Amino acid sequence: MKRPLVIPGVYAPQDDTRLLLEALDDEALSPGARVLDVGTGSGALALAAARRGGEVTAVDVSRRAVAGVRINALLHRVRVRAVRGDLFAPVRGQAFDVITANPPYVPTPPGGLRGRPREARAWDAGDDGRLVVDRICREAPDLLRPGGVLLMVHSALCGPAATEERLRAAGLKASVTLRRQVAFGPVLRDRVNWLRHRGLISPEQARAEREELVVVRAERPE
Repeated sequence: MKRPLVIPGVYAPQDDTRLLLEALDDEALSPGARVLDVGTGSGALALAAARRGGEVTAVDVSRRAVAGVRINALLHRVRVRAVRGDLFAPVRGQAFDVITANPPYVPTPPGGLRGRPREARAWDAGDDGRLVVDRICREAPDLLRPGGVLLMVHSALCGPAATEERLRAAGLKASVTLRRQVAFGPVLRDRVNWLRHRGLISPEQARAEREELVVVRAERPE
C-alpha cells in the first residue's frame, strides 16, 4: 500500500484499512468501473481504486478528510472526486460497481463522544457499534448496479451475522470473505471493562486484548 498523506485530525490507515484493501485487490475492477469510497478518511481505498483505472468518488463528513484526499490525488497523480457529506447523501440517485466502506464500528459507552476530539466520530458508533453499519446496510443496496459489490470492514464485536442478515434482507448475496485477528488499539483498551460488562468480550479476550476484523462482501444479483 502506498502510504497517503494523513492530515492531522483525519483517521490514519490501520489494520482495518489494510484488510479492506486486500478485499478490494481480490475484486475484478474493469477500467472505468464506478467506485464509491464512503467514509474515505485519508483516501487509501479511493487512491487504490483510482490507480486501477476506476472512476472514483470519495465521500467523508470531515472537511479535513476531503481536503486531504484531494491533495493525495494530486500527489499520487490519479483522479478522485472527493466530496463532503453525510454518508451517501452526496451521491443519491447514482449507481456504482463497487462501494467500499470502513465505517465507525467501535461500541461506545453512553456519553462517549462528550468532550472527545472530533476524530472520535471516525470510530465511536453507539452502544453496539452498529450505528453507521446499519445505515450502510439499509442505504448501500440502492446505490449498487446489477452485479455491483459492497465491501465493508468492521469488528466482530458488532456482529457480522447481523450485517449479513440485513444485507440479505435487502436482496444482496452477503458473506464474510476475510477475517483477521489484531491487537486492541488504544480506544478498545480504554474500554475493556465496559466491553466485558456489556458481554461484548470474554474475560479471555480481555486478557489477550485482541479482536477479529471481518470484511463482509455483498453483491447485487445481475
